[in-house]
Amino acid sequence: MRYRELGRTGWCVSEVSFGAWAIGGSWGEVDDGQSMEALHAAVDAGVNFIDTADVYGMGRSEKLVARLKRERKDEIRVATKAGRRLSPHTADGYNRENLTTFVEDSLRNLEMETLDLVQLHCPPVEVYYRPEVFGALDGLIASGKIRHYGVSVQKVEEALKAIEYPNVQTVQIIFNCFRHRPAGLLFEEARRRGVGILARVPLASGMLTGKLSAASGFPADDHRSFNRSGEKFDVGETFSGVDYDAALEAVEELRAAVPGGVTMTQFALRWILMFDAVTCAIPGGKRAAQVRENCAASGLPPLSDEAMAAVRRVYDGRLREAVHQRW
Repeated sequence: MRYRELGRTGWCVSEVSFGAWAIGGSWGEVDDGQSMEALHAAVDAGVNFIDTADVYGMGRSEKLVARLKRERKDEIRVATKAGRRLSPHTADGYNRENLTTFVEDSLRNLEMETLDLVQLHCPPVEVYYRPEVFGALDGLIASGKIRHYGVSVQKVEEALKAIEYPNVQTVQIIFNCFRHRPAGLLFEEARRRGVGILARVPLASGMLTGKLSAASGFPADDHRSFNRSGEKFDVGETFSGVDYDAALEAVEELRAAVPGGVTMTQFALRWILMFDAVTCAIPGGKRAAQVRENCAASGLPPLSDEAMAAVRRVYDGRLREAVHQRW
Protein backbone atom coordinates (compact mmCIF):
# COMPACT_ATOMS: atom_id res chain seq x y z
CA MET A 1 0.00 0.00 0.00
CA ARG A 2 1.22 3.47 -0.87
CA TYR A 3 0.33 6.58 1.09
CA ARG A 4 -0.34 10.22 0.25
CA GLU A 5 -0.60 13.43 2.26
CA LEU A 6 -4.16 14.44 3.10
CA GLY A 7 -4.30 18.14 2.45
CA ARG A 8 -2.84 20.20 5.30
CA THR A 9 -3.88 17.76 8.04
CA GLY A 10 -0.39 16.35 8.46
CA TRP A 11 -1.74 12.84 7.92
CA CYS A 12 -0.53 10.35 5.34
CA VAL A 13 -3.37 8.06 4.34
CA SER A 14 -3.62 4.94 2.22
CA GLU A 15 -4.20 5.86 -1.42
CA VAL A 16 -6.80 3.09 -1.59
CA SER A 17 -8.93 3.53 1.50
CA PHE A 18 -12.30 2.13 2.59
CA GLY A 19 -15.73 3.58 1.86
CA ALA A 20 -18.21 2.35 4.46
CA TRP A 21 -21.53 3.14 2.78
CA ALA A 22 -22.20 -0.43 1.69
CA ILE A 23 -21.71 -1.91 5.17
CA GLY A 24 -24.33 0.48 6.51
CA GLY A 25 -27.08 -0.15 4.00
CA SER A 26 -28.65 0.81 0.65
CA TRP A 27 -26.66 -1.89 -1.15
CA GLY A 28 -28.92 -4.88 -0.52
CA GLU A 29 -28.55 -7.34 2.32
CA VAL A 30 -25.53 -6.77 4.53
CA ASP A 31 -24.14 -9.05 7.23
CA ASP A 32 -22.25 -7.45 10.12
CA GLY A 33 -19.94 -10.45 10.43
CA GLN A 34 -18.94 -10.19 6.78
CA SER A 35 -18.58 -6.44 7.15
CA MET A 36 -16.14 -6.85 10.00
CA GLU A 37 -14.14 -9.34 7.95
CA ALA A 38 -14.02 -6.76 5.14
CA LEU A 39 -12.86 -4.03 7.52
CA HIS A 40 -10.14 -6.21 8.99
CA ALA A 41 -9.01 -7.21 5.48
CA ALA A 42 -8.67 -3.52 4.65
CA VAL A 43 -6.45 -2.84 7.65
CA ASP A 44 -4.43 -5.99 6.93
CA ALA A 45 -3.80 -4.59 3.44
CA GLY A 46 -2.52 -1.30 4.82
CA VAL A 47 -5.67 0.83 4.84
CA ASN A 48 -5.52 3.50 7.53
CA PHE A 49 -8.37 5.75 6.43
CA ILE A 50 -12.09 4.95 6.49
CA ASP A 51 -14.90 7.13 5.20
CA THR A 52 -18.37 6.73 6.69
CA ALA A 53 -21.45 8.82 7.51
CA ASP A 54 -24.03 9.05 10.25
CA VAL A 55 -26.79 8.27 7.75
CA TYR A 56 -25.25 4.99 6.52
CA GLY A 57 -27.65 2.62 8.22
CA MET A 58 -28.48 5.43 10.67
CA GLY A 59 -25.37 4.79 12.75
CA ARG A 60 -24.79 1.17 11.78
CA SER A 61 -21.71 1.88 9.69
CA GLU A 62 -20.17 4.17 12.30
CA LYS A 63 -20.69 1.57 15.03
CA LEU A 64 -18.98 -1.12 12.94
CA VAL A 65 -16.02 1.19 12.44
CA ALA A 66 -15.91 1.79 16.20
CA ARG A 67 -15.82 -1.96 16.73
CA LEU A 68 -12.92 -2.23 14.30
CA LYS A 69 -10.99 0.42 16.20
CA ARG A 70 -11.55 -1.51 19.44
CA GLU A 71 -10.26 -4.70 17.86
CA ARG A 72 -7.16 -3.22 16.17
CA LYS A 73 -4.18 -1.36 17.58
CA ASP A 74 -3.40 0.23 14.21
CA GLU A 75 -3.80 3.98 13.87
CA ILE A 76 -6.89 4.47 11.73
CA ARG A 77 -8.19 7.88 10.72
CA VAL A 78 -11.95 8.07 10.36
CA ALA A 79 -13.89 10.57 8.27
CA THR A 80 -17.61 10.83 8.79
CA LYS A 81 -20.28 13.06 7.30
CA ALA A 82 -23.17 15.08 8.65
CA GLY A 83 -26.30 16.70 7.29
CA ARG A 84 -28.25 14.09 5.34
CA ARG A 85 -30.30 13.15 8.40
CA LEU A 86 -32.09 16.47 8.05
CA SER A 87 -35.72 16.11 7.05
CA PRO A 88 -36.42 18.19 5.11
CA HIS A 89 -32.88 18.47 3.81
CA THR A 90 -32.63 22.25 3.58
CA ALA A 91 -29.86 24.83 3.81
CA ASP A 92 -31.44 26.27 6.95
CA GLY A 93 -30.91 22.92 8.68
CA TYR A 94 -27.14 23.37 8.44
CA ASN A 95 -26.98 25.48 11.57
CA ARG A 96 -24.79 25.42 14.67
CA GLU A 97 -27.35 23.56 16.79
CA ASN A 98 -27.98 20.76 14.29
CA LEU A 99 -24.34 20.33 13.33
CA THR A 100 -23.40 20.08 16.99
CA THR A 101 -26.07 17.44 17.54
CA PHE A 102 -24.90 15.42 14.52
CA VAL A 103 -21.29 15.57 15.67
CA GLU A 104 -22.17 14.49 19.19
CA ASP A 105 -24.17 11.55 17.82
CA SER A 106 -21.21 10.50 15.67
CA LEU A 107 -18.87 10.81 18.65
CA ARG A 108 -21.04 8.31 20.50
CA ASN A 109 -21.39 5.96 17.54
CA LEU A 110 -17.67 5.99 16.80
CA GLU A 111 -16.69 5.92 20.49
CA MET A 112 -14.31 8.83 20.00
CA GLU A 113 -13.58 11.91 22.08
CA THR A 114 -12.76 13.97 19.00
CA LEU A 115 -13.77 13.23 15.41
CA ASP A 116 -10.84 13.17 12.98
CA LEU A 117 -12.63 14.64 9.98
CA VAL A 118 -16.24 15.76 9.54
CA GLN A 119 -17.61 16.48 6.07
CA LEU A 120 -20.78 18.32 5.16
CA HIS A 121 -22.77 15.63 3.38
CA CYS A 122 -23.73 16.97 -0.05
CA PRO A 123 -25.70 19.93 1.31
CA PRO A 124 -27.90 22.21 -0.81
CA VAL A 125 -25.84 24.63 -2.86
CA GLU A 126 -26.94 27.60 -0.72
CA VAL A 127 -24.91 26.23 2.19
CA TYR A 128 -21.65 27.05 0.43
CA TYR A 129 -22.66 30.71 0.40
CA ARG A 130 -23.28 30.88 4.15
CA PRO A 131 -20.07 31.68 6.06
CA GLU A 132 -21.86 31.05 9.33
CA VAL A 133 -22.03 27.33 8.52
CA PHE A 134 -18.25 27.13 8.29
CA GLY A 135 -18.02 29.33 11.36
CA ALA A 136 -20.04 26.71 13.22
CA LEU A 137 -17.52 24.07 12.13
CA ASP A 138 -14.68 26.30 13.32
CA GLY A 139 -16.47 26.45 16.66
CA LEU A 140 -16.60 22.65 16.83
CA ILE A 141 -12.83 22.57 16.31
CA ALA A 142 -12.36 25.16 19.05
CA SER A 143 -14.49 23.09 21.43
CA GLY A 144 -12.42 19.97 20.75
CA LYS A 145 -15.23 17.97 19.16
CA ILE A 146 -13.60 17.73 15.72
CA ARG A 147 -10.02 18.04 14.43
CA HIS A 148 -10.68 18.95 10.82
CA TYR A 149 -13.55 19.45 8.42
CA GLY A 150 -14.24 19.20 4.73
CA VAL A 151 -17.09 18.83 2.28
CA SER A 152 -18.66 16.10 0.22
CA VAL A 153 -20.08 17.64 -2.93
CA GLN A 154 -22.08 16.77 -6.01
CA LYS A 155 -20.72 19.42 -8.37
CA VAL A 156 -17.34 20.88 -9.22
CA GLU A 157 -18.74 24.39 -8.75
CA GLU A 158 -19.72 23.54 -5.16
CA ALA A 159 -16.22 22.28 -4.45
CA LEU A 160 -14.61 25.40 -5.87
CA LYS A 161 -16.80 27.59 -3.67
CA ALA A 162 -16.20 25.44 -0.58
CA ILE A 163 -12.41 25.62 -0.78
CA GLU A 164 -12.56 29.40 -0.60
CA TYR A 165 -13.14 28.85 3.14
CA PRO A 166 -9.64 28.63 4.63
CA ASN A 167 -10.25 25.74 7.01
CA VAL A 168 -11.80 23.34 4.49
CA GLN A 169 -9.21 20.57 4.40
CA THR A 170 -10.80 18.05 2.04
CA VAL A 171 -13.23 17.69 -0.83
CA GLN A 172 -14.97 14.41 -1.50
CA ILE A 173 -16.29 14.19 -5.05
CA ILE A 174 -17.22 11.55 -7.62
CA PHE A 175 -14.21 10.93 -9.83
CA ASN A 176 -13.76 7.84 -11.97
CA CYS A 177 -13.39 6.64 -15.56
CA PHE A 178 -16.97 7.84 -16.17
CA ARG A 179 -16.60 11.26 -14.51
CA HIS A 180 -13.55 13.29 -15.55
CA ARG A 181 -14.49 16.90 -14.92
CA PRO A 182 -12.88 17.27 -11.45
CA ALA A 183 -9.47 16.71 -13.07
CA GLY A 184 -9.63 20.20 -14.56
CA LEU A 185 -9.89 23.41 -12.56
CA LEU A 186 -10.82 21.72 -9.28
CA PHE A 187 -7.67 19.60 -9.09
CA GLU A 188 -5.57 22.61 -10.03
CA GLU A 189 -7.10 24.72 -7.27
CA ALA A 190 -6.99 21.90 -4.72
CA ARG A 191 -3.25 21.51 -5.30
CA ARG A 192 -2.70 25.24 -5.03
CA ARG A 193 -4.61 25.50 -1.75
CA GLY A 194 -3.36 22.25 -0.22
CA VAL A 195 -6.79 20.60 -0.16
CA GLY A 196 -7.08 16.81 -0.12
CA ILE A 197 -9.28 15.09 -2.71
CA LEU A 198 -11.24 11.96 -1.75
CA ALA A 199 -12.48 10.18 -4.88
CA ARG A 200 -15.81 8.59 -4.10
CA VAL A 201 -17.91 6.19 -6.21
CA PRO A 202 -14.62 5.15 -7.83
CA LEU A 203 -16.14 2.03 -9.38
CA ALA A 204 -19.37 3.68 -10.56
CA SER A 205 -21.56 1.60 -8.22
CA GLY A 206 -19.90 -1.60 -9.37
CA MET A 207 -20.19 -0.89 -13.08
CA LEU A 208 -16.44 -0.43 -13.44
CA THR A 209 -15.75 -3.84 -11.91
CA GLY A 210 -16.78 -5.26 -15.27
CA LYS A 211 -18.92 -7.83 -13.48
CA LEU A 212 -22.37 -6.41 -14.29
CA SER A 213 -24.44 -7.27 -17.34
CA ALA A 214 -27.80 -6.57 -18.90
CA ALA A 215 -29.16 -9.51 -16.89
CA SER A 216 -27.87 -8.29 -13.51
CA GLY A 217 -30.56 -7.70 -10.91
CA PHE A 218 -30.49 -5.74 -7.67
CA PRO A 219 -32.56 -6.11 -4.49
CA ALA A 220 -35.28 -3.62 -3.73
CA ASP A 221 -33.20 -2.09 -0.93
CA ASP A 222 -30.18 -1.52 -3.19
CA HIS A 223 -29.90 2.04 -4.54
CA ARG A 224 -28.95 0.56 -7.91
CA SER A 225 -32.56 -0.57 -8.02
CA PHE A 226 -34.44 2.30 -6.39
CA ASN A 227 -32.38 5.34 -7.45
CA ARG A 228 -31.82 4.77 -11.18
CA SER A 229 -33.54 8.06 -11.98
CA GLY A 230 -32.63 9.96 -8.82
CA GLU A 231 -35.79 9.05 -6.94
CA LYS A 232 -34.15 9.20 -3.48
CA PHE A 233 -30.98 11.27 -3.93
CA ASP A 234 -28.84 12.67 -6.70
CA VAL A 235 -28.81 10.31 -9.66
CA GLY A 236 -25.08 10.86 -10.01
CA GLU A 237 -24.50 8.64 -6.97
CA THR A 238 -25.89 5.62 -8.86
CA PHE A 239 -23.74 4.33 -11.72
CA SER A 240 -22.20 7.83 -11.72
CA GLY A 241 -25.31 9.13 -13.43
CA VAL A 242 -24.66 7.15 -16.61
CA ASP A 243 -27.50 5.27 -18.29
CA TYR A 244 -27.16 1.59 -17.44
CA ASP A 245 -26.99 0.28 -21.02
CA ALA A 246 -24.64 3.06 -22.09
CA ALA A 247 -22.41 2.26 -19.13
CA LEU A 248 -22.25 -1.43 -20.12
CA GLU A 249 -21.18 -0.46 -23.63
CA ALA A 250 -18.50 1.87 -22.28
CA VAL A 251 -17.14 -0.87 -20.03
CA GLU A 252 -16.90 -3.28 -22.95
CA GLU A 253 -14.84 -0.75 -24.87
CA LEU A 254 -12.62 -0.10 -21.85
CA ARG A 255 -11.77 -3.80 -21.46
CA ALA A 256 -9.33 -3.63 -24.34
CA ALA A 257 -7.18 -1.16 -22.38
CA VAL A 258 -6.85 -3.34 -19.26
CA PRO A 259 -3.34 -4.85 -18.98
CA GLY A 260 -2.89 -8.57 -18.56
CA GLY A 261 -3.01 -9.83 -15.00
CA VAL A 262 -5.02 -6.80 -13.87
CA THR A 263 -8.72 -6.88 -13.10
CA MET A 264 -11.11 -4.27 -14.42
CA THR A 265 -11.64 -3.12 -10.82
CA GLN A 266 -7.94 -2.59 -10.29
CA PHE A 267 -7.57 -0.82 -13.61
CA ALA A 268 -10.35 1.63 -12.71
CA LEU A 269 -8.79 2.37 -9.32
CA ARG A 270 -5.27 2.70 -10.75
CA TRP A 271 -6.61 5.18 -13.29
CA ILE A 272 -7.81 7.42 -10.44
CA LEU A 273 -4.43 7.17 -8.71
CA MET A 274 -2.68 8.45 -11.83
CA PHE A 275 -3.85 11.95 -10.78
CA ASP A 276 -1.54 13.39 -8.15
CA ALA A 277 -4.19 15.78 -6.85
CA VAL A 278 -6.13 12.77 -5.56
CA THR A 279 -5.29 11.78 -2.00
CA CYS A 280 -7.19 8.50 -2.08
CA ALA A 281 -9.91 6.50 -3.74
CA ILE A 282 -12.52 5.16 -1.33
CA PRO A 283 -14.09 2.03 -2.83
CA GLY A 284 -16.55 0.12 -0.72
CA GLY A 285 -16.61 -3.59 -0.08
CA LYS A 286 -18.97 -5.89 1.75
CA ARG A 287 -16.65 -8.91 1.52
CA ALA A 288 -13.00 -9.38 2.36
CA ALA A 289 -12.15 -10.66 -1.13
CA GLN A 290 -13.49 -7.46 -2.70
CA VAL A 291 -11.41 -5.36 -0.35
CA ARG A 292 -8.21 -7.27 -1.08
CA GLU A 293 -8.78 -6.87 -4.81
CA ASN A 294 -9.34 -3.14 -4.37
CA CYS A 295 -6.26 -2.62 -2.23
CA ALA A 296 -4.01 -4.45 -4.67
CA ALA A 297 -4.51 -1.58 -7.13
CA SER A 298 -2.11 0.53 -5.08
CA GLY A 299 0.78 -1.79 -5.88
CA LEU A 300 0.30 -1.75 -9.65
CA PRO A 301 2.71 0.12 -11.93
CA PRO A 302 1.51 3.33 -13.59
CA LEU A 303 -0.84 2.92 -16.50
CA SER A 304 0.61 3.47 -19.94
CA ASP A 305 -0.03 6.59 -21.99
CA GLU A 306 -1.98 4.36 -24.37
CA ALA A 307 -4.26 3.12 -21.60
CA MET A 308 -4.88 6.65 -20.33
CA ALA A 309 -5.68 7.78 -23.87
CA ALA A 310 -8.10 4.88 -24.30
CA VAL A 311 -10.05 5.91 -21.21
CA ARG A 312 -10.21 9.47 -22.51
CA ARG A 313 -11.51 8.27 -25.90
CA VAL A 314 -14.29 6.27 -24.28
CA TYR A 315 -15.23 9.22 -22.09
CA ASP A 316 -15.19 11.74 -24.91
CA GLY A 317 -16.99 9.47 -27.35
CA ARG A 318 -19.63 7.90 -25.12
CA LEU A 319 -20.07 9.80 -21.86
CA ARG A 320 -18.92 13.41 -21.91
CA GLU A 321 -22.06 14.87 -23.45
CA ALA A 322 -24.29 13.30 -20.78
CA VAL A 323 -22.25 13.98 -17.66
CA HIS A 324 -19.49 16.55 -18.06
CA GLN A 325 -21.42 19.77 -17.56
CA ARG A 326 -24.06 18.25 -15.27
CA TRP A 327 -21.71 17.71 -12.35
